[in-house]
Formats: sequence, structure tokens, C-alpha cells
Amino acid sequence: MGAGVNDTAHPQPTHPIQVANFRIYWLNRLARTLAQDAVLLVIAWQVYNIARDAGMSVAQASGQLALIGLLQFAPLFLLSPFTGLAADRFDRRTIAQATALTQLGCAGILGLVTFQGTMNIPILFAIAVIFGVARGFAGPALSALAPNLVPKALLPTAIALSSISWQAGRIIGPAMGGLLYEIAPSLPYAVAAGLFGISFIALGFIGKVPQPPMRRDQRPIGQILDGLAYVVRNKMVLGSITLDLAAVFLAGATALFPVYARDILHVGASGLSQLAAAPAIGAGVMAAWFSFRPMKTNVGPKMLWSVAIFGAATIAFAFSTWMPLSLAMLFIVGATDMFSVYVRQSLVQLHTPDDKRGRVSSVSLLAISASNEGGDFFSGSLAYLLGPVAAVAAGGAGAIFTVAAWARLFPVLVTTKTFDPPPEMLEGTPNHSKGSPS
Repeated sequence: MGAGVNDTAHPQPTHPIQVANFRIYWLNRLARTLAQDAVLLVIAWQVYNIARDAGMSVAQASGQLALIGLLQFAPLFLLSPFTGLAADRFDRRTIAQATALTQLGCAGILGLVTFQGTMNIPILFAIAVIFGVARGFAGPALSALAPNLVPKALLPTAIALSSISWQAGRIIGPAMGGLLYEIAPSLPYAVAAGLFGISFIALGFIGKVPQPPMRRDQRPIGQILDGLAYVVRNKMVLGSITLDLAAVFLAGATALFPVYARDILHVGASGLSQLAAAPAIGAGVMAAWFSFRPMKTNVGPKMLWSVAIFGAATIAFAFSTWMPLSLAMLFIVGATDMFSVYVRQSLVQLHTPDDKRGRVSSVSLLAISASNEGGDFFSGSLAYLLGPVAAVAAGGAGAIFTVAAWARLFPVLVTTKTFDPPPEMLEGTPNHSKGSPS
């Protein structure tokens, strides 16, 4: 049964997995992430190999990877205020379903063109843009939907479980994409299309979810600015979001995995899938740990330390030419990144009123996209100028510098001990987070 069932008929759940709507949401996120990460890895691999086979140098081909990052980030950046508003104004399940269908279509086109042997870089670039638009709308809708599926007391555990589905997708998705590509280049796209279909169907089974009404005395632009103003005013939310933005933007080695797989570690497509899966395995282990042992104390300082270790492991990966060491460092990168993500998501969700979660989530998604896809553009561009090893090492050093700077710019991150929101927010915000067990 869905959220909102009479509590006298069904006892309150003690774990998110007892809530039927959350289980369906978890399946949707797993299927979608599997498909997305498989598609994005294969797109990058095809772009890099087409460029290298056409006679481009490593630096020039790295520049093509930078463009892939830019083309995915641009629509997310331009549409972010409107996607957040859409998540607060319209049914979040419907938005998520529409984006799943769009991504299914993208995977189908890529699979067909690859099967026909007519794939080229302009087609990959065009699909990257459409994919970015779909992700731009899906992110805020799904992020804002999750807190409404479980009671507020279970939200940190639900975030950890949701992260497990995300990280499981990131573990299996890239590995699946690389291995299926070796069997048949069009196969990963066909499998991804099926997974997007599963995501679409699963969302249809989520029952009606409470969604707070929007203020009708504000025009849409005013509502957008209201969400942005909340992020700027709340130093906890602003500091948490921008810490991840700056650190991962600078230290994003993911975009250069094809370069390392082909021209530095010489491990090919199967090695590429291992490189992509290693940080996700580390993140998945960390998320699993938090699902059983949620963090309760010194959350701010621990988040800062995790980002510093993230930067140090990135530097070690940059200089490694031995595959086991590279995988070990990427495991640490993923584990520390998940540590930071867990703290940040918990703080942002619990410190944001429900009627603003869609718009605040869109700001958070913009930061994540800026750090990931925007970071891909930055890393690829820096590799074009300095070479891939220097680019990755410089990014890791930048992440460590970011921690020191943010500890001074946002002292609230240093002094935050628990996830508990301020009492005034709890008193002024109705609880829309009730869920009932199946």
C-alpha cells in the first residue's frame, strides 16, 4: 500500500524497505542508473575511439571527451531553475516517467545506428544533449519524491538505501556496458532501453504521494527565485552543495577513463569497465555501511575530511601505471565520495522545507551536474592543455585546497554535529513524509 494509509490500520514502519512505494522507487532508481551509466560509458568510449582512429592525438581525443561533458552539462545548467519548479508544480511521478521514455528512445537510436555501423561523433553529441535534458528534469523530480515516501525519522536510512540502488547501478552499469560492448557494440544500448522501460513501468505502480501545494500568489519566476534565495540564505545547504561542486569539478577523473584504459594502462574495453566500476564499488560499500549504521555525530567535520581523502586518492590514481593500484585508489575515491554524498544529501533534505524540495533539489542537481559533467569538460580541457596525468593530479590537489577554503568560508560545516534541522523549521513545516508499510 502507498503513503497516506490510516496509521491505525497499519503500524508505522521501522525501516524504509517496509514501505511499498519506497521499494518500487528503489527498483526504478536501480534500473535507471544501470541504464544511464552503461550508456554514458559507451558513448564516451565510442567518441574517444572514433577520434583516435581518425588520427587525433591523445590530447585532441581528450578534447572530444571534454565536449561530451559540456554538451551534457549545458542543458542541465540552462534548464535547472525550470526543472526544479516543474518538480514542485507537477506530479513528480509523471515527470520521471516522461524522462524514462525519452532516455529509452535515445538508447534505441544509439543501438540502431551502432548496429548499422554508421555511428559518428555528431550523432553521439546530439544524443548527449537530449540525454542531458532528460536527466535535468528527472533529477529534481525523483530527488524531491523520495522524502515523501517514508516517515521523516527514516529519511537518513532511506537516503542510504536509495544511494545503494544508485551505487549498485553505477557498479554494474559501467561493467555491464563494457562487457556487453565486447560481445556486440549495439548490445549495451539494447539492454539499456529495456531497463529504461522497467523504470517507466515501476513508476506507474507508485501510489499517490502527498505533495504540498505551491504558493499561488507568486509568479513562476518568483517561485524559482524563492527556491534560489532559500539556498543562499541557508549556509548549511549552500556550503554542503558547493563543497561537492568545487571538489568534484576539480578532481573529476571519470571523463579520462577512456584515455587511461587505452593509452596509459592499456587494458581495453574490459579494463575500462573495471575502472568505471571501482569507485562505484567503494561507494556502494560505504552506502551499505550507512544503511545499517547511520552516522549520528560530527557529520560536518567528517564530510570535510572525506573530501580531503578523496583528493589525495585522486592524486595517487593520476600517477599510477599499475592496474591494481589504480583500482584501489578509485575504490577509495568512490568510498569517500559516497561518504560526502550521504552527509550532504541528508543535511540538504532535512534542512529544506518540503514545499521547496523540488527547487532546492534542482540547485543541488545543478551543482552535481556542474561537478560531474562540467568537471568532465574541465578535466578533458585540462588534459588537452597539460596531458591527462597532470590534469588529474592537479584536480586532486584542488579538491584538498577546496576543503581548507570551505572550512573557513562556511564555519557551520565545521561546527555541525548532527543531521537535526533547526527547531524553527520543524515547527513551521508540516510533515508530508508519512509512509505506511505494505
